[in-house]
Amino acid sequence: MIPSLQLTRRGFLQAGAVSFGGVALANLLQSEAAGASAAEKRSVILLMQKGGPSQLDMWDMKPDAPVEYRGEFSSIPSNIPGYRVCELMPKLAQMCDKLAILRTVYHSMMDHGEGMHIAMTGYAPIRNIKSSGQQAPSLGSIVSKELGWRAGLPGYIAVQKEIGFGRSAYLGIAHDPFETFGYPTSDGFRVRNLRSTDGVNAARSENRRAMLERFDTLLRDADTSGAIGAMDTFRRQAFELATSPQVQEAFDLSQEDAATRERYGRKSNAGQSMLLARRLVERGARFVTVATDYEKPWDSHEDNFTAHRRNIPGYDDTVSALLTDLDTRGLLNHTLVIIGGEFGRTPRINAKAGRDHWPTCYTTILVGGGVKRGIILGTSDPLGELPKERPISIQDVYATMYHLLGIDYTKNYLNEANRPVPIVNYGEPIEEIL
Repeated sequence: MIPSLQLTRRGFLQAGAVSFGGVALANLLQSEAAGASAAEKRSVILLMQKGGPSQLDMWDMKPDAPVEYRGEFSSIPSNIPGYRVCELMPKLAQMCDKLAILRTVYHSMMDHGEGMHIAMTGYAPIRNIKSSGQQAPSLGSIVSKELGWRAGLPGYIAVQKEIGFGRSAYLGIAHDPFETFGYPTSDGFRVRNLRSTDGVNAARSENRRAMLERFDTLLRDADTSGAIGAMDTFRRQAFELATSPQVQEAFDLSQEDAATRERYGRKSNAGQSMLLARRLVERGARFVTVATDYEKPWDSHEDNFTAHRRNIPGYDDTVSALLTDLDTRGLLNHTLVIIGGEFGRTPRINAKAGRDHWPTCYTTILVGGGVKRGIILGTSDPLGELPKERPISIQDVYATMYHLLGIDYTKNYLNEANRPVPIVNYGEPIEEIL
């Protein structure tokens, strides 16, 4: 890797750059301001293929490998010369020039729970998660903590429910995800707890808030721990969510025209969830998660090819609809879309025509949000078992995400044991895609 020159304002001044008449310093300050401005506008949509999709049957096919590795699917050319993808992804095949396809992502967690923990937090669990639960803050919780709410929307939103290990751990419940619940495919879909109780009009709501604030002020004067002040903030945010017409509109899928809803798949829960995610980032949401579930589980220990034959066409339709919609609306440049599972599947097909868990070398896709387009990064070995060129840790992926959001990924938080823990304890931004 070619080292890059990192010149900070402090280093610039120490080097005597001001002696150039201030022009170079002015350019540095302008560049810093532009970078900060770009980061401030950015959002993230995380599309999680929970269970683990097969990279060898989608993005990293091995047509020349023995049949017990290459599987049943044929490949088709993409719009990047020389790169081929699964025959079941004709739409995404023609969008590869918009993607950064990372084919050598790895970690060491073989179990679903441990895999989801590292996929949602960047941290491998050090204790039994069945007894101790989540041990590090989720990606969205850190974004919420560092960047906060924007345009009246919570810093972290989970369409339907949080995916798993998606909570705030020791950062506190204020940075848990706001969950929409419900099924976006339903004509009667509405987000829970976003409407006033029937019969409570705006005037009564304002009177109630005024009374709460007066009461809270009295209590806060006697509070020495700060807990009441934190609860006051939490309550005020909840009130704004429940009474803001702009927030109500952001979550209202009925505002979308029929043609748009059909493009995302009117009966696809994953597709309608992605449409809601697009509405939310369009209106200022910073971090939104969507579980991309289709007809069959991605966790295909048996009959892998039937499951993927049922899932991949829906994946192709819905993900391509989201990316096209974001791009058409001018949102893709400042919306980073992350697509993948907690791991991939074993290159060698098992005795039940399935593929098992494989975190050693799998594919994750990054799109938009400051990432270069049309990048194929990393090469696996001829059987797809190990990275051959440019291994990429899952922590590298998240260091890249934080970097693009303007978050210092080396920053420490104090955990429940009062020990400093960095946001990312391993890895660094992926220079080739920035």
